Amino acid sequence: MSKASTPAPRVPDELRRRLGVADAVLIGLGSMIGAGIFASLAPAARAAGSGLLLGLALAAVVAYCNATSSARLAALYPASGGTYVYGRERLGEFWGYLAGWAFVVGKTASCAAMALTVGAYLWPGRTHAVAVAAVVVLTAVNYAGVQKSALLTRVIVTVVLTVLAVVVVVFPTSGGVETVRLDVGADVTAGGVLQAAGLLFFAFAGYARIATLGEEVRDPARTIPRAIPIALGITVGVYALVAVSVLLVLGPDGLAAAGAPLTEAARAAGADLLVPVVNAGAAVAALGSLLALILGVSRTTLAMARDHHLPHALAAVHPRFKVPHRAELVVGAIVAVAAATTDIRGVIGFSSFGVLAYYAIANASAWTLDPSEGRPARIIPVVGLSGCLVLAFALPLSAVLTGGAVLLAGAVAYRVRRMLTGSSRWRRSR
Repeated sequence: MSKASTPAPRVPDELRRRLGVADAVLIGLGSMIGAGIFASLAPAARAAGSGLLLGLALAAVVAYCNATSSARLAALYPASGGTYVYGRERLGEFWGYLAGWAFVVGKTASCAAMALTVGAYLWPGRTHAVAVAAVVVLTAVNYAGVQKSALLTRVIVTVVLTVLAVVVVVFPTSGGVETVRLDVGADVTAGGVLQAAGLLFFAFAGYARIATLGEEVRDPARTIPRAIPIALGITVGVYALVAVSVLLVLGPDGLAAAGAPLTEAARAAGADLLVPVVNAGAAVAALGSLLALILGVSRTTLAMARDHHLPHALAAVHPRFKVPHRAELVVGAIVAVAAATTDIRGVIGFSSFGVLAYYAIANASAWTLDPSEGRPARIIPVVGLSGCLVLAFALPLSAVLTGGAVLLAGAVAYRVRRMLTGSSRWRRSR
């Protein structure tokens, strides 16, 4: 196990540090306060029933532990790649690679899910076409530079928070809304709450985007530990208020049966004029998530390409825009193909499994920190690691099997590459 006490060595083709605390927080909010709050409440309610809020609280606890571990590690290793870098430096090359593999593959699936969500809300009859168009446009925005991405994220977050604020204020006070008990009923099971937490965690995972932008943040040792908990805290508060508001309108059973929970809650509350507003907010939220996801996946791809775990050509940084332009174009192309050919329900569970595996490695890495390196309280990485593993295996069986198979395939590919590399080195030494 490697326990380096100094940041990773300087890498070639450094990115430009432009983002302050506010920009980093907004990128995190754009990742978290996205399509998840519009889409994940219904499946979580189906799993947990009246225990939905317990699942939300559990997901928030695990997310807090993950955020704290990630923030301490990001301050020590302010380089693009997030847990790919932390795992490599603290646990060894294989664990860093596995984290990067889980992130790139899982979040590529998330990109496709967000793009399809945009299409479903904007033009249900042309979902796939709109999804591909969204990927192309946002890849172009990211290609033009991270500052432009941060500015667009600022607009998106403002719009989404405004829509959700209207939901929180209007729904519970609208005429015709019946009082619904929010206490836990006899139908709630531990397994249901855990599965709901795993599904809701999908919507919390965006704070990783702040860590993966380590090379583009000003004063990362100060900025990243501040930005991550601020973004997470705002998100938890927003999600809790929205969940309570929708439960008050639809109740656990109505929410579980809803295809578009916030839209149906608007109708049930007698606020039909809000339906197009909610639909537009959902589409904008998904765009915000997609923007930040492409940003984060391309940076982890850059870090893995620098270490030759992916084609080294993807490590190129544009001389003018100072972004990993080849990685962004490749990621955008793969996401566009996935958005054109897959179904949203088939990618969310797989993505959740990969994200939880990624954060499990982050917490294991944080456990190895010394007090002089800013180690968090021991209970934080312990709860974070165990929570990630429990929630991952509480997901639907198909997601567990698919996610496990992909992680295993990545591990086998790593082993084969090491064997081939070792063999070629032996032949050259002869």
